[in-house]
Amino acid sequence: MTITAPDTRATVVPEAAEQPGPKKLFRKAPGDPTGNSSAPVGMRSRSYRSMNVILTIALAIGGIAMIAPLLWTFSTSLKTREAVFALPPQWIPDPVVWENYVRVWSAGPLASGILNSVIVSVSVTVVGTITSAIAAFAFAKMRLPFKNVVFLSLLVAIMIPFPTIMIPQFKMFGDAGLVDTLWPLILPGLFGNIVMIFFLKQYLDSVPDSIIEAAKLDGAGYLRIFFTLIFPAIRPAIAAQFILWFMAVWNDYLAPIIYLNSPEKQTLQLVIASFNATYASQTDYPLIMAASFIALIPVLVVFIVFQRQIIESVALTGAKG
Repeated sequence: MTITAPDTRATVVPEAAEQPGPKKLFRKAPGDPTGNSSAPVGMRSRSYRSMNVILTIALAIGGIAMIAPLLWTFSTSLKTREAVFALPPQWIPDPVVWENYVRVWSAGPLASGILNSVIVSVSVTVVGTITSAIAAFAFAKMRLPFKNVVFLSLLVAIMIPFPTIMIPQFKMFGDAGLVDTLWPLILPGLFGNIVMIFFLKQYLDSVPDSIIEAAKLDGAGYLRIFFTLIFPAIRPAIAAQFILWFMAVWNDYLAPIIYLNSPEKQTLQLVIASFNATYASQTDYPLIMAASFIALIPVLVVFIVFQRQIIESVALTGAKG
């Protein structure tokens, strides 16, 4: 019979499990600017709040600095002639003279200037935006001979300043009998904007080609593909470029002063320039500021209408980058 000796080895008792306790006040902070990998949570939270307060104050000061000229223009348009030169300057007019906005319509051809500017700006930006978007679609998604060469030629054309082609263009429109009409301001923009074409082409490069190929297999033509699939996809980018182009055309002064001579044909910027030449010598600056503030309203309205699309364009561009 075999007798088994009892096991005399020591029994290993497992260590007690770590008891739950209060959370640690220090934890690793990889991006801690102080170089301490174990910065206190409360300290980091206070640092973030302080940084947010500093950024908010800085942005508020910048916003006030940018909007101050607009507020001063509106304030001056409601003053009397004497109050314009008052020291210290009056930000709140006393008294408020709303009559300046009534006098401005009879002081010059302001109504015809607004109408001419609307005709030029709307026709150029609406038609030119459509042609620019179609051209960008062709450069980005269609197979065309010498496509890259033509596109690079357009980019080179951006580097040519307007004064270089100013005289040949004037001679061309003069031979056609279009001087002192709105056509020299409208016709060049109807064929598109090179900057918009470049911007939209870069935006369209992120659209998958499989969508277009699937639409072609279903029998859709290129125009139908563009207006049904492509145009809704790039609408935010178009809105962002549209408002920039509208502002440039609306505020253009050089081209109108070259081609327009008759007062009834002048755009709004030329009318305001004539106000400045006529009434500045009379120190009637409230009348000039009233006309200038009226000229700002259409641009402000366009920005408010397309504000959502512009923000969406910036957000999508950042997400794709």
